[in-house]
Amino acid sequence: MVSTTFAKPPTASTVDKARSALSKTLVYVVALTVAAVVILPLAYVILGGFRSTGELAADPVGWPSPWRIGNYTAILGSLSFWQQIGNSVLIAVVTTVIVVFLGALAAYPLSRYAFRGRDAVFTFFTLGLVFPVGVAVLPLYLLLRDFNLLDNPLGVALPQAAFGLPTTIVILRPFMRTIPGELEDAAVIDGCSRFSFFWRILLPLSRPALLTVAVLNVVGSWNAFLLPLLVLSDPASFTLPLGVANFQSQYTQDTARILAFTALSMVPALIFFLVAERRIVGGLTGAVKG
Repeated sequence: MVSTTFAKPPTASTVDKARSALSKTLVYVVALTVAAVVILPLAYVILGGFRSTGELAADPVGWPSPWRIGNYTAILGSLSFWQQIGNSVLIAVVTTVIVVFLGALAAYPLSRYAFRGRDAVFTFFTLGLVFPVGVAVLPLYLLLRDFNLLDNPLGVALPQAAFGLPTTIVILRPFMRTIPGELEDAAVIDGCSRFSFFWRILLPLSRPALLTVAVLNVVGSWNAFLLPLLVLSDPASFTLPLGVANFQSQYTQDTARILAFTALSMVPALIFFLVAERRIVGGLTGAVKG
């Protein structure tokens, strides 16, 4: 007598576990791929700064041996490098203060009050998201020239703030809408004016979103290249991205020193972004919920 056995069909829980394991594996593979695409070029730039140009030509992906710190120390000892950092910090701070303050003032009525044309005004601001800086290069240059803002930090900060307002309002408006209306009613009953409520209550409660837009504008201003290139022509007023481009044109044959300069120019923005990463996530989460 021959006995026949049949394999048991997989249960639903087994299939779900297999799908979950497969999805996690795919997520890890994608995450590692993205990390490699981002980290490997950064590692090449940083490590390349510790080598000589001859070593880079002989073995582009080799390990520094010996480690040469002369490229970095020469740049750190350069007055122009620190001057460019100071210019970038000044423009980033001015841009961020202007865009956060004006963005909060605009987002407040758009989020808390109902009036005719409110959605149209908000749509007008959001349309700014689809217009890149390059579209307005010529009229912007003529306007800044007429106001004598060329070779002036304000000539960079003011346009950057204008182009940063749409994103700021889009993030702040839904966040401010989540503040309970009863809180505003109680403040009004206690004798609080609308502006006093905005300044003393709404802004402190909106701190996560304000920090988010502040970080985004600082990083965006720090990495900006087209506007500083358009406005600034005096090397003494160059920002760090312009300094990198100018350094590359001066030391075309010294690849190792160019890599060292590029690596040092990335450090402040990377440190700032890593420190403020949680603020960005928290503010965007609140804005999405709103």
